[in-house]
Amino acid sequence: MFYYLAQYLQDAAAHTAWAEPLSWLRLFRYITFRSAGAALTALLLSWWLGPIVIAWLKRIRFAQEYLDKAEQSGDLVARLVTKKGTPTMGGVLIVPVMDLTALLWAQWTTLVQLTLLSVVVLAGLGFYDDWAKITRQNAEGTASSVKLFVQGALALFIAGYLYMVPATRVLIAETMVPFFKHPVATSVVVGVLVTVFTIVGSSNAVNLTDGLDGLAIGCTVIVSFIFLILTYIAGNIRAATYLQVPYVPGAGELTVFCAAMIGAGLGFLWFNCHPAQVFMGDTGSLALGGALGIVAVLIHQPFVLVIAGGVFVAEALSVMMQVGWFKYTRRTRGEGCRLFLRAPLHHHFEKKGWYESQVVTRFYILCILCGVVALSTLKIR
Repeated sequence: MFYYLAQYLQDAAAHTAWAEPLSWLRLFRYITFRSAGAALTALLLSWWLGPIVIAWLKRIRFAQEYLDKAEQSGDLVARLVTKKGTPTMGGVLIVPVMDLTALLWAQWTTLVQLTLLSVVVLAGLGFYDDWAKITRQNAEGTASSVKLFVQGALALFIAGYLYMVPATRVLIAETMVPFFKHPVATSVVVGVLVTVFTIVGSSNAVNLTDGLDGLAIGCTVIVSFIFLILTYIAGNIRAATYLQVPYVPGAGELTVFCAAMIGAGLGFLWFNCHPAQVFMGDTGSLALGGALGIVAVLIHQPFVLVIAGGVFVAEALSVMMQVGWFKYTRRTRGEGCRLFLRAPLHHHFEKKGWYESQVVTRFYILCILCGVVALSTLKIR
């Protein structure tokens, strides 16, 4: 909105006495300026609205009045503060702030609109899941099949839309992988599968990571910063050509969206750090994870997300491996065995005696290292 308003005022003032005084409005043409504005706006809005939203969630009793799955076991020696009674659905703060800020500072390109629409859909799915948990007062929530169906349908819609539009068809028709200059596959089927896997996998991986105070949102902010850099490069033809990465017209505006996600994430972390005043819930985690997956697809770098989001990947794999090994050993040995003390992975380290803050801080460090490796793919090709 600010971009269009600045352009309108400049055009109206052209060849008048106001042309020079309003020349500073040219700043709104620059993605870097608008990205900085988006990050700051989202941060300030989160700080302002945070106490209001938390008080509202408490008033309507949208709180976790049940023990979470980690506490139900009763043997997490490092868990010193119970989560019971903490308001959830904090995604109702993150998503509106993020989307509103992006609408204020970004150009409303097709890529931006597609991303914002998808985030709203996933936030709605997460809201339904959180609502089910609160009304039933247990950790079960919505059936996994329902969530996978909605996520898969959304991912297929995005893949189909991108392929049907000539300007974005290459995002599906060709598959890019890190450390290679040229596509490794030119199959539409492969492109669709990669798109679905990236969006659905990322959404659920962030959701699984959301189990400790500040863990999921902090890692999301770190990965968002990596993609802020990648989206800027992808939308800049000179930088993309020099680094020999895919150039995607209009992708630069996704930089503003990533900046908004960083600002909203940092603002939420202010209230979500240990001991948390509010949880993001599935309303936030499904939407934020999906947003990262969608952005990765839109800049033609889906596999870079696997590297940058290494912590999310490890969390998801730990659950898959734990469940798979348990079922396999129960069938072959008559008794199910575990690979980890508990899954997802962060609870494994809690059961080993790490304090919650230790797990979170060390996972932050690992996430930063994964981000550095992801950025190295820009030059190692």
